[in-house]
Amino acid sequence: MAAGSNGGGGRQCSKSETDTGFLGLRPTSVDPALRRRRRGPRNKKRGWRRLAQEPLGLEVDQFLEDVRLQERTSGGLISEAPDEKLFFVDTGFKDKELNKKRTKGQKRSLLLKKPLRSDLILENTSKVPAPKDILAHQVPNARKLKRKEQLWERLAKQGKLPGEVRRAQARLLNPPAARAKPGPQDTVQRPFYDLWAKGNPLDQPLEGQDEFFLEQTKKKGMKRPQHLHTKPSQAPAVEVTPAGASYNPTFEDHQNLLWAAHEVELQREKAAEKLERQLALPASEQAATQESAFREMCQGLLEESDGEGEPGEGQDEGPEAGDPAARGEASPAPGRPAALEKKTEQQRRREKAARMLRTQQAAVRAARLRHQELFRLRGIKAQVARRLAELARRREQRKAKRLAEADKPRRLGRLKYQDPDIDVQLSSELSDSLRTLKPEGNILRDRFKSFQRRNLIEPRERAKFKRKYKVKLVEKRAFREIQL
Repeated sequence: MAAGSNGGGGRQCSKSETDTGFLGLRPTSVDPALRRRRRGPRNKKRGWRRLAQEPLGLEVDQFLEDVRLQERTSGGLISEAPDEKLFFVDTGFKDKELNKKRTKGQKRSLLLKKPLRSDLILENTSKVPAPKDILAHQVPNARKLKRKEQLWERLAKQGKLPGEVRRAQARLLNPPAARAKPGPQDTVQRPFYDLWAKGNPLDQPLEGQDEFFLEQTKKKGMKRPQHLHTKPSQAPAVEVTPAGASYNPTFEDHQNLLWAAHEVELQREKAAEKLERQLALPASEQAATQESAFREMCQGLLEESDGEGEPGEGQDEGPEAGDPAARGEASPAPGRPAALEKKTEQQRRREKAARMLRTQQAAVRAARLRHQELFRLRGIKAQVARRLAELARRREQRKAKRLAEADKPRRLGRLKYQDPDIDVQLSSELSDSLRTLKPEGNILRDRFKSFQRRNLIEPRERAKFKRKYKVKLVEKRAFREIQL
């Protein structure tokens, strides 16, 4: 009998190993308790590493490593393996087979059957079974599919089948007709035409299109909203100036234009005067002084102390004025509710009966009013007719107001539209010929105001320049040296 590989050769097992029944496979496995304890500093990093290699830690690591090695090589612990697995019967070598000479073909076949060394290195020699892949056995929505299968099994017993199965059976019973592929003889004979001629069929869809559509490589233009087709204002783009602004106006037309310009300036002066009156300082007798300002600040603070300096007032009122506690007892505080006595059952019944009576009376009164309204049908109809006429009148009034304001500029921004100044020349400035005519107005400013008047843009004002830094005045040295 020959013992199996014990990993230690003929080495005697330690006492601790024989006691525990654990067999080590490594030749370097020594009882950690037999090792001599090394001494050294423990407050250094070197001491920390040494403490990690103490006998107890090494013994646990070696035990776990030997267990893993035995599981990989033999599939389990040797101490737990049966005798049939550890021992075998040695009957000697078969000399006949060794002495038998092989031919070159047999040797070549044996070499081909022998695996390569690289494949042996990559081969998994561990006898530990691979962990079970749980995800490989899981099916997404398994419960839902199982319930669906159970449902269709019950329906199948009743003679009902799923829609897919029914459609498949219908296709089997009534197969669709096979479509014949068109051959060259089935093609429609198309007439030939000149591609570059004017009347070719390809240019017919492009007839009547606008130039932009044709220039942009026949691309479809953007769909314009409906409000872009309507003008925001019915005012004309170019207004004809009054007859008095002509280079050779009549006396009446020129005077009318001067009168209109005069009225505009008069309204402007009135607005400026009104603003000055509102912002002007008060007269000298109404001007605030230090004493009046102090009196205004102290108003409401000295009301309680007004009567303290007058003698005899507090004594005439008697003890009631001097004793606030007695006054409080005589008249209870208005904010504090008086203590209510508990109601008796008789009082509660009477109140309940009174409430029910009031409810019944209100219901009877409402029924009587509804009954009386039947006799007021003619008056109600007349009232409804008057109301409808009033609504129609208001609708017409709003419509007329909307039409009247259609030509006026609307409020589009924070600023209001202001009419431009009237271009007018005085009687002394009128020229006798076009050669000496003085030009008036600006065409750019006129177009800009026309856009604002027609509600195309909002009224704007020129941005005010604001310096980001303060101006620093420096006197140069050359200027300081000049003495007058």
